[in-house]
Amino acid sequence: MAVYDLEEQDKLDDLKSWWKQWGNAVAGTVLAVCLGVLGVQGWRWWSQHQAEQASVLYNAVSAAARANDTAKAKDAMAQLADKFGGTGYAPRGALIMAALLFDSGDVAGAKAQLASVIDKNADDEMKEIARLRLAAILFDEKQHDEALRTLDTKHGETFAGIYDDLRGDILAAAGRTDEARKAYQAALAHLDAKSPYRNFVQVKLDSQGGPVAIAVGAGTAGAGTAVPAAGAPAPAPATSK
Repeated sequence: MAVYDLEEQDKLDDLKSWWKQWGNAVAGTVLAVCLGVLGVQGWRWWSQHQAEQASVLYNAVSAAARANDTAKAKDAMAQLADKFGGTGYAPRGALIMAALLFDSGDVAGAKAQLASVIDKNADDEMKEIARLRLAAILFDEKQHDEALRTLDTKHGETFAGIYDDLRGDILAAAGRTDEARKAYQAALAHLDAKSPYRNFVQVKLDSQGGPVAIAVGAGTAGAGTAVPAAGAPAPAPATSK
């Protein structure tokens, strides 16, 4: 029994010695892990809480817009932008608000909402939609150069066809026919061949005189060779002499 007691005492002494040396480090690590877990859980709760509150205000903006109640929509949008501007609901609400304001005749207010999405939001897709709509308003105001500058920004392939189509409309209205034809051709190159929208763009291209000649280059037609319109037969190959 005495031997057993001595062995137990040795183990306790070793444990005390180890804890004296490493106890503070172990306690600090455990505390850090606990704080980290609590921090992650707290962040998730806060993010979810923010999203839930933002969604309520977004739905209020949407409902007010459907009811054509500009005053209620403005109030809800102001709260959404002020309190939850960093959420994904804010730019979406701003796009709805811009459409409502434009339809009600408040063009300046609509432009301000779109500018807020472009300037403050980190979502590239929302920015591209806002730029497209802002350019359309500027086009409607006959501010052709400003509208073109708004479109002349980097954008994803998804929006390339629509951007080029609107660019063609602006250039055509400004009397820059050859540039408009090139823009429409670029739009056709980006749009799905089965899309009905593509046919609409083709009609606009034809109304401007059809395809424009493409300069010699990799993957392009030869100089002075016009690109045939969609559906037109390809020219017969030249025969060698």
